[in-house]
Amino acid sequence: MIASFKLDVVRVLAVCFSAILLCLTAFVHAADLPGTVARIKPSIVGIGTYLPTRAPQSRLQGTGFVVADGYHVITNAHVVKVELSVAKKEKLVIFTGTGKRAKLRDARVLVLDEIHDLALLRISGAKLPALQVIDSKMVREGERYAFTGFPLGGILGLYPATHQGIVSSITPIAAPMGDSRQLTPELIKRLKNGSYRIFQLDATAYPGNSGSPLYDQKTGRVVGVINSVFVKGTKEAAIENPSGITYAIPAKYVKSLMEKAKVTR
Repeated sequence: MIASFKLDVVRVLAVCFSAILLCLTAFVHAADLPGTVARIKPSIVGIGTYLPTRAPQSRLQGTGFVVADGYHVITNAHVVKVELSVAKKEKLVIFTGTGKRAKLRDARVLVLDEIHDLALLRISGAKLPALQVIDSKMVREGERYAFTGFPLGGILGLYPATHQGIVSSITPIAAPMGDSRQLTPELIKRLKNGSYRIFQLDATAYPGNSGSPLYDQKTGRVVGVINSVFVKGTKEAAIENPSGITYAIPAKYVKSLMEKAKVTR
């Protein structure tokens, strides 16, 4: 009986120790986040267009982040798939800095990966600090990550904002359709390209966040790219009013895109 009592005490202590360890881990990650945000912000850029005869001259389309040698930027393909008025000298640009002090640089699309809705850009000017993209296979459900970008940047201005949340699920991008009437031509095209797994987050992204890096709160290493527009068109086609769930494309597809373009650090 005494042995049984001792065993119960050991079990209780083990549970308590595990709980304390989890709390300390969460605290350490939370304490690291402000420092991490400060480090990565210079690598976060706005993606948009510039037309000198337009008011306003600049329009923000989404977010991107600097990679590799500091002359390249990753964002979503749908962010840069805009029709430019070449005759009026409209051009694709990135925005660096914040607020009214933001500066623009010319950008051009090097490679598009429309299946995973990713784009690799080449930018002009001096190189910028780059973020490290790592193998996203290490991401596990329940882990907490952060993302930084320009939510509603066209309205709120170029002020990067950071959100955080856990990976609530690693789920296929293609959801089964219960009704053939839900199969739009665009959805059929995406389904033909094959299903792959994406990260589902319990955080809210807003228009302008597309292309934001999803990163480790402690190290700032990128594990995914925030994407709502493209994913929801497939994943939530059966929902009349799209949910507030946020999705991210795993970083392994970013690494593949960079390797395809032979872009390395």
